[in-house]
Amino acid sequence: MIQKREAKIQATPEGATDEVLLSKHHQEALERFILFWGEMASNWGINRTMAQIHALLYASEKPLDTDAIMERLQISRGNANMNLHSLVNWNLVRKVHQAGSRKDYYVAEKDVWHITTQIIRERERREIGPVKQQLQECRDLLAGKPDTEDCRDLSPDEQQFCERIENLMELMEVFDGFFQSLLPFVQKRNVPMMKQFVALARSMKGGPSQDE
Repeated sequence: MIQKREAKIQATPEGATDEVLLSKHHQEALERFILFWGEMASNWGINRTMAQIHALLYASEKPLDTDAIMERLQISRGNANMNLHSLVNWNLVRKVHQAGSRKDYYVAEKDVWHITTQIIRERERREIGPVKQQLQECRDLLAGKPDTEDCRDLSPDEQQFCERIENLMELMEVFDGFFQSLLPFVQKRNVPMMKQFVALARSMKGGPSQDE
């Protein structure tokens, strides 16, 4: 359960002229949005604070500087800078400059299709790709040479271990293929085709297995 103190939205600092005063309902909705966005973050491979910063910037009508983000979310400068850097690397946030100010300001990508595309790309790059590589290296190490076609020349125990590694490799290939197949439709916002994918998956899920 998320502790509200981790994303407590502070009142507008006294003397600030670039902040937008929020109504009570707006502020309550914003706080709930940030908390919920942080809760979902673990499903995307993003840490909670990184997701909460993204949620705050996504909901903001104006660019925010690091001090404003720290004040709103009650986080340290180091924590803010580290996660802002990660969000920029993910292409979910970009740095902008304001006339008359030396501070760095940040704005979030508002296009949900672009956000989804970037998350898919980053998860594939950070998770699927490295796992595939490590599994291949484990298999090559077991076989004693790279790119061995099968495990038949190994001892019985080695064969079993090799086959288990290959099962994982095959699973990773399926995941990778799914991401690569889905990504073009997300990029092109092809909602009808994605709905067809969903319908196909549902029909397969409710198919012959129900009769067994």
